[in-house]
Order: sequence, then structure tokens, then C-alpha cells
Amino acid sequence: MKLYYSAGACSLAVHIALREVGAQFDLTAVDLTKHLTADGTDFYSISPRGYVPLLELSDGSRHTEAAALLQYVADLDPAHALIGKPGSAQRLAVIEWLTFVSTELHKGFGPLWYKDTPEATRQGAKDKLAKRFAELDARLAKQPYLADTYSVADAYAFTVLNWSNFLALPMTAYPNVQAYMARVSARPQVQAALKAEGLVKADAASAVA
Repeated sequence: MKLYYSAGACSLAVHIALREVGAQFDLTAVDLTKHLTADGTDFYSISPRGYVPLLELSDGSRHTEAAALLQYVADLDPAHALIGKPGSAQRLAVIEWLTFVSTELHKGFGPLWYKDTPEATRQGAKDKLAKRFAELDARLAKQPYLADTYSVADAYAFTVLNWSNFLALPMTAYPNVQAYMARVSARPQVQAALKAEGLVKADAASAVA
């Protein structure tokens, strides 16, 4: 397999998951400002949508969308430890949280990345995210992970919530979210993915950017 990624983007979640299940894969970095891969290939010629993650399988097929790829990768582990067995309550919970992260957090950050976003739109996005952060904080006060045990939903949530660092969004009002981020970040395979993407130094103990 080959994962096309951009450091710190939502592709990081898939990168983490691949390491967690012990998959064999190659990494290809993509410059999303120029839409070029590390060797200068036009990324649009590989992915018409022009965004990451893109996972190329051994049969040459290429697939996108973080939530879908995370389910696929989790199922590479026969024990289904990162998603739950088919038909189980655990699996339903993980997919529910994957969908929440995708629609309520991932998309919620969207307007904040663009300098020309009108201030009213920017503030509206921040206000909505604050409500979602508060919901997460309340849940994480009761349990260590979104779906009770660590799952691909946590890899995704960790990746997206870490964008608050890039965008200088204060998170001090959400101590349980902060503790959660530290907990996920301490996982060896999360650290390995962050180091591989250059998001932390090789000898760093902290995982957030």
C-alpha cells in the first residue's frame, strides 16, 4: 500500500491507523499548495480531487475519504481492535464517532483555514466548534476515549483537534479534551506517525504540533 499524505492534514489519522494495525505501507508526501508530490508529479493526475488522504492498494486501485479509509484500515486487523467486530455495539459507536468527527469537527474547521473568510463566517465557525468541543469535553470527563476503548475514531479526532494548535484556537476551557490529546499522543504509533511527518522532533516527548 501507499499513503499519499500532507503533514498534519487529515491523512495523519490514516497514517496513525496503518501503524496501529502493523500494516506495510509506503508514504508519499504531497504539497497541497502546489498539488505536487515529493518527486514533482502533478497530484491531480493521481487524485482528480487533489486532496489527501489517498490510499493506493496493492491492486493499484486508489481510494479517498478519511472516514472510509479508517474503517478499511481498521478491518485489516482480524481482531478488529480499532473498530469492533461487524454487528457489534462497539463498531456502531466507532462509526458514529467517525461520522461526527468528519461532519462536525473536520468540516467545522474549514472556514478558518482561509484568510479571505468573512469575519462573521469565521466567528460562526468558532462558535459552533466551541459547542462541539464542550460536548467532547463532557464525554471525555466520563471515559478515556470516544467509544470507550481506543479506536480509529480517536486517531481521527486527535488529528482534527490538533488543528487548534495551527490555528491558535485556545483549548484551556476544555481540560478533558486536553488530557485526551495527551493520552492519544503518548501512544507509540501516534508518536511514530508524527515523527515520520516531521511534526515532532525525533527525541520529543510531546505529540501535538
